[in-house]
Amino acid sequence: LINEADTLSDRALENEKALEKYREALLLDSLNYEVLWKISRSHIVVGEHLPATTDEQKEAQRQIYEDAVRYAEKAISVNPNGSMGYAQRAAAKIRLAMFRNIWKSSGLMNDVREDCEKAVEIEPKNALAYNVLGRAHFQLTQRMKIVRWPFGVAWGNTEDAIQNFERAVAIYPNFITYRIDAARAYIENKEYQKARDHLFAVSTLPALSEEDERLRKEAADLLEQIKNK
Repeated sequence: LINEADTLSDRALENEKALEKYREALLLDSLNYEVLWKISRSHIVVGEHLPATTDEQKEAQRQIYEDAVRYAEKAISVNPNGSMGYAQRAAAKIRLAMFRNIWKSSGLMNDVREDCEKAVEIEPKNALAYNVLGRAHFQLTQRMKIVRWPFGVAWGNTEDAIQNFERAVAIYPNFITYRIDAARAYIENKEYQKARDHLFAVSTLPALSEEDERLRKEAADLLEQIKNK
């Protein structure tokens, strides 16, 4: 069941079916750490593909991410020495932070940093944890530090975002999302050639999932935006 679900999870439109398979596996073994964190991951992917135009749709998406947190926490309770439970909880919480303003999401962002640091302490080659930590830094830089300071999230900065994105790329160089995240941070930092290096690399990478064609177009659009910079 896990193998079947893993195969389905590589297909963007099949993640709900993957989730069903993981749940079947969980019925056979309710304390299976791998199944629990993969259920968390599938909730995140399903949530990312939900429409989020109306308030009702946004609430449904938020609930999916809440479920992702819940399953990641179950994984951590089963195996507190496992890296992926913490990484998935961080990945879910950073998405929940999108539903709140900085005053309400500061605690979540600090949780994200703590979970990512715990994940890489356990497994220094956890690319997901580095990428999520990079995203946390990058999202926080969209607000001025002086505004963030009273809420305990002044730690976010572009340099650390880039460093963490590059660590994720070094571990998993064929994962297109990591390349695009790194490129966006370089663009923010006005390091356009370094951004181009990642974006040009995207066109040469093998397709790992159905999402990759959409991501290749995103990379091409970013290249167009910075072509004269």
